[in-house]
Amino acid sequence: METNSWLLFILVILVGNYLLELFLSYLNIKALLNEVPKEFQDVFDREEYRKSQEYTRATSQFGLIESTVSTLFVLGFLLVGGFNSVDLFVRSFQLGSIVSGVVYIALLLLLSSLLSLPFSFYSTFVIEEQFGFNKTTIKTYCADILKALFLSVLLGVPVLYLILWFFETAGDLAWVYCWIGLTLISIVLQFLAPVLIMPLFNKFIPLEDGTLKEKVLAFAKSAAFNIQGIYTMDGSKRSTKLNAFFTGFGKFRKIVFYDTLLEKLDEDEVVAVLAHEMGHYKHRHIFKMMVISVCHTGLLFFLLSLFIGNEKLFAAFQMEHVSIYGALIIFSFIFSPLNLLLGILVNVLSRKHEYQADRYAADSPSRGAALVSGLKKLSVANLSNLTPHPAMVFFHYSHPPVLARIWKLRGKTENGDV
Repeated sequence: METNSWLLFILVILVGNYLLELFLSYLNIKALLNEVPKEFQDVFDREEYRKSQEYTRATSQFGLIESTVSTLFVLGFLLVGGFNSVDLFVRSFQLGSIVSGVVYIALLLLLSSLLSLPFSFYSTFVIEEQFGFNKTTIKTYCADILKALFLSVLLGVPVLYLILWFFETAGDLAWVYCWIGLTLISIVLQFLAPVLIMPLFNKFIPLEDGTLKEKVLAFAKSAAFNIQGIYTMDGSKRSTKLNAFFTGFGKFRKIVFYDTLLEKLDEDEVVAVLAHEMGHYKHRHIFKMMVISVCHTGLLFFLLSLFIGNEKLFAAFQMEHVSIYGALIIFSFIFSPLNLLLGILVNVLSRKHEYQADRYAADSPSRGAALVSGLKKLSVANLSNLTPHPAMVFFHYSHPPVLARIWKLRGKTENGDV
């Protein structure tokens, strides 16, 4: 394959991905219904439903604007030799290959972050504000950025240095060592995140004594599910959206409820949501997805090892010097189509897992009806799109649409009455 063929291939990837997202957004907006689905007529009035549709349109259209700008920027940056210019700039400091690689990738990531910053700001303080979600202050927003930057330097720089060092010193087995190293780091972070990282962004307060705590503990005991604690998180600090999750492993497992969730759902609905999350553990979904993630990482490093040193690829990016760190950036473009395919397969599995977790919750005594009503309230509070296009679901949804989940819980098919 000639150099210009590699460049053409990369351009096709960039433009093709953009056109795919454009088409999916068009289909998704066209799939919006004017009438409230019958299943939701008891909780969604016409005005709130119209608001949810407007929210879908606004976020979809804004996402397309951001995608257009970023795609045009990357195309222009590629065609004018921007990757090479940054490389030459970093090389002028003569920092050594590994440190130069860290600085090079850090600069590109910083440039990408600066490009996305105005969109993030507008999304938070205009769109989310317009639809009543945003509770983030400018102070909190800036603090989050600084904390994320601190964590990127603290965790990302050593990991990147390790990857570059392995590929420079370990020969043909470098990808294996990178795979093992990154897997071990990821496992360690799973334990450290709830203790050291997440508290940097939110406050976690033990759930107050009361009937809700008693019901949660009783249900966990009936399911032989050991938990270390039950906490509320100040999600309202940033948004009015609702959520709940488990964190930690083994005896260190914790249940975390957004404070917004406790405000909008009644106690039985909260326990039903907990039962759903518990279903993921009972079916070993978290472990299975971790295994898939580990395999994905191994495949990524193996394929990366095949492209390192490919001079024609570097020429397609107009880069004068072949380097390991340059190969990391170039490979991120080459891997994109396969990553899209793998993402689709993972989403298919994830949606299956959600149905299984729903069934686990519904099979618990008197939880089915509470889970349905809880899902409805979550959808209303989050202004969820009740009728996403099947193509959008296929490509991007890790959870089934809420109507499909409710139909499953009620024993209906997707051909049932909406």
